[in-house]
Amino acid sequence: MRLAAPQPRTATAAARPTPSDSYVQSFARGLSVIRAFNAAAPAQTLTEVAARTGLDRAGARRILLTLQQLGYVQQEGRQFRLSARILDLGYAYLSTTPLWNVAEPMMEQLVAEAHESCSISVLEGTEVVYILRVPTSKIMTINLSIGSRLPAWCASMGRVLLSGLDAARLDAVLGASDLTPRTRQTVTSPKSLKKLIAQVRAQGYAVVDQELEEGLCSIAVPLFDRAGNIIAAMNLSGNTSRITQSHMTRKLLPMLKRSAQRINAALRLRT
Repeated sequence: MRLAAPQPRTATAAARPTPSDSYVQSFARGLSVIRAFNAAAPAQTLTEVAARTGLDRAGARRILLTLQQLGYVQQEGRQFRLSARILDLGYAYLSTTPLWNVAEPMMEQLVAEAHESCSISVLEGTEVVYILRVPTSKIMTINLSIGSRLPAWCASMGRVLLSGLDAARLDAVLGASDLTPRTRQTVTSPKSLKKLIAQVRAQGYAVVDQELEEGLCSIAVPLFDRAGNIIAAMNLSGNTSRITQSHMTRKLLPMLKRSAQRINAALRLRT
């Protein structure tokens, strides 16, 4: 079983805000150039960057050379690629997020106890974004890491995060989601998804069994801020050749809940 890496969005995929007095267009264009680089296109020529961002060659060139001077881009012949310094931008988010220092040691303990991979994600638009991940020591081919994105509606952590939205926001997220089935088990009906999410809200956890990927089963619980709002979700995931949905709810759910409770208690002390 292999869970394919989610396809990174192109720089022009996100909806552009309407320009206003508070909108710095040159800064937005710089970010679009950074986002143009991904796993499918790690090195690009000036022409390719311009095509992927919708910028003209002169504009793309100025931004690339600026990023190069700042150390975020390096040039090799005609091709440009991001440098390791770009990680500073992502680390700035992680280092200012209480979850980073609080959760990781507890996740490592949970993985040692459960012998399955553990992840934490947050909701961004219609997707979950992985901000922490501790893989199991078992040999697995799941290609997920910090920064990976998955559709929220068919992922266990996504359904937990969606359960924290009010009805209007949930409708908006589902309406903007591409509900194309990922497997034969994927639930795609908005009405059925709302029922499942309501069930998640009532029971406090979500199980997704081979809806996202054949052979993948996962279970997730919420993490809360001091006001009781869901700020993230944490899951355990594994291969259905080893685990079943019943095993997840009977054996893994109590472990997952205990770990989440410890993280929630630690977060209340830090926030």
